[in-house]
Amino acid sequence: MSLSLSRRSALFAGAGVAALPMKAWARDAARDHSALAAAVDAYVIRCMAAFPDQPALGVALVKDGLAILTRGYGVKAMDRPGRADEHTLFAIASNTKNVTAAALAILVDEGKVKWDEPVRTYLPDFTLSDPFIGERITVRDTLSHRAGFGLGAGDLLFWPNSDRTRAEVMAAIPHVPIEDQFRARYHYCNLMFVVAGEVLAAVSGMAWEDFVQARILDRVGMTETVPMATLADPAKSALPHGRIGPPLRYQGEMTRIADSIAEVWNWDSAAAAGGLCTSPHDWAKWIAVRLADGKLADGTQLFSEASAREMVRPNIISSSSPGPTAELPGRSIASTYAMGLAVQDYRGERLISHGGGSPGGISATVLLPGRNAGFSIFSNAEESYLLRALRSGIADIVMDKTGFDWIADSQRYEAQSTERSLAAAVEIDAKQAAGAAPSLPLSAYAGTWRDPWYGDIVIERRDVQLWLRFTHNPALQGPLEPYDGETFRTRFPDKREEDAFVTFELEDGQPVRATVKGVSPDIDFSYDYQDLRLVKI
Repeated sequence: MSLSLSRRSALFAGAGVAALPMKAWARDAARDHSALAAAVDAYVIRCMAAFPDQPALGVALVKDGLAILTRGYGVKAMDRPGRADEHTLFAIASNTKNVTAAALAILVDEGKVKWDEPVRTYLPDFTLSDPFIGERITVRDTLSHRAGFGLGAGDLLFWPNSDRTRAEVMAAIPHVPIEDQFRARYHYCNLMFVVAGEVLAAVSGMAWEDFVQARILDRVGMTETVPMATLADPAKSALPHGRIGPPLRYQGEMTRIADSIAEVWNWDSAAAAGGLCTSPHDWAKWIAVRLADGKLADGTQLFSEASAREMVRPNIISSSSPGPTAELPGRSIASTYAMGLAVQDYRGERLISHGGGSPGGISATVLLPGRNAGFSIFSNAEESYLLRALRSGIADIVMDKTGFDWIADSQRYEAQSTERSLAAAVEIDAKQAAGAAPSLPLSAYAGTWRDPWYGDIVIERRDVQLWLRFTHNPALQGPLEPYDGETFRTRFPDKREEDAFVTFELEDGQPVRATVKGVSPDIDFSYDYQDLRLVKI
């Protein structure tokens, strides 16, 4: 934890006063920074008291180029000794995306990449299921969630932990279905960030993780950060936690769900979309670089000011609304996505942000350029309503626009959401109890079922039941139970995973095709079962 004001010359870079002895203006700044850090620190402690099941949090707060608060709260693992501190590693998942954009910006500055050049310029063999889009999709498009893929399309290639290599993911991309028009609407898509990482590798001659290590982490001085979870030392990490219990995956007592981050979050094949693990101490340095438009502590540029501006220029509208109300004071008029960062209005000011979610961890980064401030929150449990209270509450403190009780409001939303989810679970189980029997013997549904992009899903007859196995995701295997007629449902023994409905289509009295969708209405979008089109082989 750091509450002190550094005297380094970067405090007021360009103001012409940085080299002067500390005078009244500096003492005032020191008091302001200390007061802000203390207010945020106190608020985080209040949030943890309001959501007492949260094992650990990390917070990094930067103001005027200084890390004024870097701290860990709670414990790295509920059942093991070890307090979280500013050096504790957290998986930050999709907060990695703005690092990938910055890595490409470095190549843009060097004249090796152009934002609006087609991907095929750098990857000549690149294709998509829609040839029109495949020929025209640019580097900017891969970073902007506007290619036309559906939400989470292709994520089963690497989520949950998959055995696929990066090359195998790239080979599958031409077969992933595209559901919308090119550049028409926003659909969050990890898959295109994998493509962006391969553009980086092709142009630089370095794997994404090697480039990020050498050209970003080393230069910024982020010595604790690792580009992939498989490199994170479990002893230094906030271990993943979750509520794994009946009747829903997100109900039950909080418990540790893995012995390391990588056990549930091995995204080596999709590292450019969500690989990084970092600490509050290190990520504060990255926030400072982003707020300084690429300028490092030594005065050199990691990427140019022009690239910094380009990376936060909106490329697609993600949502719009009538704007703030008394009940929703943080609601934006328009939310947009740039390159690896979201840009919106918040209480009359510009807010730049991104979130990240992995099994047993969520995070958020918020930049407020008009305040020359930014912060990040890291957690080792999927407590989204706690994160909501922290994200909006800290933003309000930084902006000095407090007054709305984000803690109570988030608790209210959590209670309502839990009630709806439990009611849905009861309805799902009741429908199964009343469901019609399958029209065929169970053995008729057994066999190998193939999807063009995913590959094979195997259904076997085991004694008196069916057993389903996703061949590339070891955790996705378990009993397949009759649900209603030709629809069955999984019961994965690994309760960290999301169950699915499988509906078979019959021809001439035999199952020949099948579609899949998630059982829970609260399913994480990365279980993109709905994109599977299975054919029996």
